[in-house]
This record gives sequence, C-alpha cells and structure tokens, in this order.
Amino acid sequence: MTEYSKSLSIWEKECFSSNRDIIIIGAGLSGLWSAFHLKKIKPSLSITIIERGLIPSGASTRNAGFACFGSLTELLHDVELMGADKMLQLVGMRYQGLQQIMKTFNPAETGFSLCGGYELVTDKKVTAGRSLHDGMKLINQLLASVVPTHSTFSFSDDKINEFGFGNVDHLIENPLEGYLHPGKLCQVLTRCVQAAGVTILNGINVNGYTKSGGRVILHTNKPYEFSASNLLVCTNAFAGSLLPGIDIVQARGQVLLTNEITNLKFRGTFHADEGFYYFRNHGNRILLGGARNEDFDGETSGTMETTSNIQAALEQFLEKYIIPSTPFSISDRWSGIMAMGKEKLPIVKEIEPSVFCSVRMSGMGVALTPVTGETIAKMMLS
Repeated sequence: MTEYSKSLSIWEKECFSSNRDIIIIGAGLSGLWSAFHLKKIKPSLSITIIERGLIPSGASTRNAGFACFGSLTELLHDVELMGADKMLQLVGMRYQGLQQIMKTFNPAETGFSLCGGYELVTDKKVTAGRSLHDGMKLINQLLASVVPTHSTFSFSDDKINEFGFGNVDHLIENPLEGYLHPGKLCQVLTRCVQAAGVTILNGINVNGYTKSGGRVILHTNKPYEFSASNLLVCTNAFAGSLLPGIDIVQARGQVLLTNEITNLKFRGTFHADEGFYYFRNHGNRILLGGARNEDFDGETSGTMETTSNIQAALEQFLEKYIIPSTPFSISDRWSGIMAMGKEKLPIVKEIEPSVFCSVRMSGMGVALTPVTGETIAKMMLS
C-alpha cells in the first residue's frame, strides 16, 4: 500500500477501492451489456467498470451507427470462409442482439429504427462461385432456421433510380437491418447499470494484473489498489495488451459525414462489396464508412486517425455510386478500432480461473454485445 492509498477516507475505501465481486475492464458496449446481465441475474453483486478514457474509446461510440444483420455477399463469403453452421451461429446472435435492444429500450432512447437495409451490387460477377440468384436462394434457405422469415433477401432493382444511385446493377433488400445512435445506446446502458448499483470509474489505465489470496489485483496508473474476486476483460480490440496471445487483430474503420444534401432520396442502411463499404442517412446527411479493403495492411492499425487514401476512396464511392452528379462537402471525419481475428465469432470464455473475456466483435458489436454480455454473465455465475 502506498502512502497515498493509506490516506484515502473510509468512504473512498469502501465505495471505490474495496475488493469487488467483479471488475470489468472497458465501459463500451461489451462491458456495459455484461454488467447489465450480471446484475440482472444476481442483483447483489458488487461490480466496478474501469475505463481508460473519459468516454468509451474504442469502437462503441466511434462506429457508423449500424444495427448490423449482414449483407448477402458478406454471408456468402462467410459460408466459404467458416462454413454454413458458424455463419448461421453468428447471424443468429446478431438477430437476437437486435431483438434484445428493441425489447430492452424504447427506440426513442437509442435512436433505433428497424428501417431495413440494402446492398448495392456494382458488377455482375458471380459471388463465391454462384450467381446472385443462386446465392440468394441458398442463404435464404439457410437463414430460415435462425430468423422468422423464408425470404430475408430479395431483389429491389426498381429502387435503384428511386434512390438516385448510379452505376449499380442490382439492389438487394433485407428487412432485418436497422440503425441507431451508438452514443445514446451507451448513455442509456450506463444509466441503467449505474441505477442497478454498478460503479464506473474513468481515466484509469490498466496495465496488467496479478492474482493473490483469491483476488485479482489490477496494475493501474493510479496509486491505489483495485481488486476483485473475478476479472472480466471487455476491451475488444485492445485486449491483447492484457491477454497476450489472444487471437485479435486491430482493424481501423474510417468514416465520413457529409453536410446536408438537398432532396436526399434515400433512407435506411446500405452495404456494398461484401460489407466493406457501408452508408446510411443521418437526417439529410450521408454517413459513409469502410474502404478498409483498399489497404488492409495500412488499416491493420490501432491508431485513431483518418488517412488520405481511405478518405479519398470513400469520397470516390460517394461520388460514383451514391450521389452521382450531386455536389457535396464533408463536415466530419473519424475512425474507430475494431477487433478482427482468424474467425469472426466473438471470443467469450474463461481465460484462466477468475479471469474472463468477451471480445473480438468483428465490427458487429452493436448487434453482438447484448448476446455476448448475457453469455459471459451466465458463464461467470455458473
């Protein structure tokens, strides 16, 4: 114990520095949903969430605000990459997560809208060795086992001109996709877990941990001690610093937002190129992100910045496909850091006795974290 920690008041010691049942590292969506479910299952738990930033600083509040289900060409690629069973497991989790958000919170609290989504197909090539028609038939048949419809995807080519798109060969509709305001979702979840008795401490860097006497003791940048009976790591893309050897690759996702577009013709969420490009309306503005496939090596990064090559690719996509012949200007640019890996399924497991993790959301954290939070809560309390 340092001299400073000895000088803490009894009130500070009992409320902030005493041993907890559970400490969660990371106050983003993964950590918040985990705390939500832990308290729901066992309200008497003492839980502290520790966050390095003033606000969640990874991807939870720096994404494009999609309530993602997945696009047709992405799911076809996933079947080839990891097989139909794992693809269905992942999509089922996303669907369940979106349902949970809608059931838990009033849409007005989170800006949630199940507005439906579309995929722009900008060439006529086959996808994963199949024509689009055959691929759609296959995916619709597979998805019928995890969602309540037999025709998740359908062609909506008649809307290409209605939406004002250019150089687009096909438009594929999906009614199970939506969008929300991720900042508002984090706010309402924060209020919810705090009302349940969860303490959230910001501005604390956790550099590691040790185990002693049945406790997990954190190493932080603060001169007083944090310890718990159980530790849950929810830092997603940044989990590698605490859990060496874990299969996580940092992937930067860049975004831009236009100023208002006069007479913007579309509403909803849109994808293209196996999900590597994605856009939506934000009022009468266009929020566009992605283009990571234009420079995989450069975007394998944990640096929170935007780059000229990716931003240029986004602007070119905007000009060629979304609003051809329409002048636009950019008001905002930002990036967030996602967690990828050899597989797209999240890592939700016990790392060692008393140490757990819920990480690697593969850019789908909005939809996945309600489910992974419930899964890890049940695992920790079993």
